Amino acid sequence: MREIISLTCTECKRRNYTTTKNRRTTTEKIQLKKYCPFDRKHTLHKEGKAK
Repeated sequence: MREIISLTCTECKRRNYTTTKNRRTTTEKIQLKKYCPFDRKHTLHKEGKAK
């Protein structure tokens, strides 16, 4: 029961990464610090819906 999600940068609002998550074990939204190639630095990325 894994679903595909996208990680959206909080600064430039672009979808930079896609990943999967198990909805049964992780019910809250994921927030990770990832590298944003558009800002050229590490920023906070939040979970969003994948198209």
